[in-house]
Formats: sequence, structure tokens, C-alpha cells
Amino acid sequence: MTEDARTTETRRRLIDATIETIRTRGIAAVSARTIAATGKVNQALIFYHFGSVQALLGEASLVTTAERVATYDAEFDAVNSFAGLIEVATKLHAEEHAAGNVNVLAQVLAGSPANPELAQATGQALQMWTDRVEQVLQRLLKDSPIGEALDAKTLAKLVSATFIGLELVGTTNPDSPDTDLAGLERLGVLAELIDDLGPIARRAVRAKLRKA
Repeated sequence: MTEDARTTETRRRLIDATIETIRTRGIAAVSARTIAATGKVNQALIFYHFGSVQALLGEASLVTTAERVATYDAEFDAVNSFAGLIEVATKLHAEEHAAGNVNVLAQVLAGSPANPELAQATGQALQMWTDRVEQVLQRLLKDSPIGEALDAKTLAKLVSATFIGLELVGTTNPDSPDTDLAGLERLGVLAELIDDLGPIARRAVRAKLRKA
């Protein structure tokens, strides 16, 4: 194995160990020692490759989030309705809970106020999801009357914040992990109803939204 390959493998091992430590022990238990123990490596490697535990935490958040977002690329690209977007959100919700990633999100958010470096990385990681949702909404809103009242960027922030909030509320009730997505579902149904209106009704909706 070349030196570059060994470096890549070691960095990846440390990133995976960091996420697993957060997932199983919580952000308060994260340290060079606990990460090294989880990854079965010398803790000096953390400082050699990342400089600090804080930098490793930030990198782990960004790398793993980018990978999770990419996992849904094909499904996001295939969405052609608001109902379809809700379907992807529902699947994402189930899979992220099953993988323990919602708990990781809750932990890094809890640790961010005391760690500016982690807070910045967490914000960037969450923005990856928001940007992906925005790309879908740009397509959906293009010919929708709703698009004249809400731009894709604003709605993407609203949808992402609502979804993240619902996910985090779900972590407070471990006996019922299926977070209620009814609010987002109703939003999707409303958008579909408006898009299915006839031309006269659509003009009336546009006029009303412009006045609003």
C-alpha cells in the first residue's frame, strides 16, 4: 500500500471512529482517547492528520453528510411532484433513524454552542441538505402559482428546518421513533391541489398570492 493510500485509509478510519463514538457514547464523551479506542488506532494519529479533535469532528461531519446526501441523488433527481419530495423525505427519515444518524445530528447540535469549529462545520453540513432540497423545489415551483409567493431558497430553508426539528423531537421519544411528518405531508398535498387547479382558478390563486 502506498503512503497516500495509507494516509487516506487512516483518515477514513478516524472519521468513522469519530461518528461511531458520537453515535454510541454521545458528544460529551468524544476525546482523542475515546476516538482512538473506537478506531483501534494510536491517538497521536488524530493530531498528525487533523491537528485537533475539534478539526476531526468538523471534517467527520462534512464528509459523512456529503456521502449521505449523495446517496439520495438519484431519488432527488427523479422527484417531479411535491408528493414525490415527501416520499423521499419519509424514506430518508426512516433510514437515518435506523442508522442512528439522527442521534448523531442531535449530539453535534448539542455540542456546537461550546465549539465554534464544530458549529461552523455543522452549519455547512446542514446546508448541503438544504441546497439539495432547493434544487428540487426550483423545478417544482417553476410552473406553480406557489412559486410567485415563495422562492425555492426560502421554501427550502423552511422545509429543511421543519424536517430537522421533527427529527430532533423524535429523539426525545425513543419508544416511538416514527416522527410525525403529517405537517410536511399536508404541505405537499396543498401544493399538489393548487397545481391541479384549472387555468381560471390558477390565475385567481396567483392574483391572491401577489396581493399577499
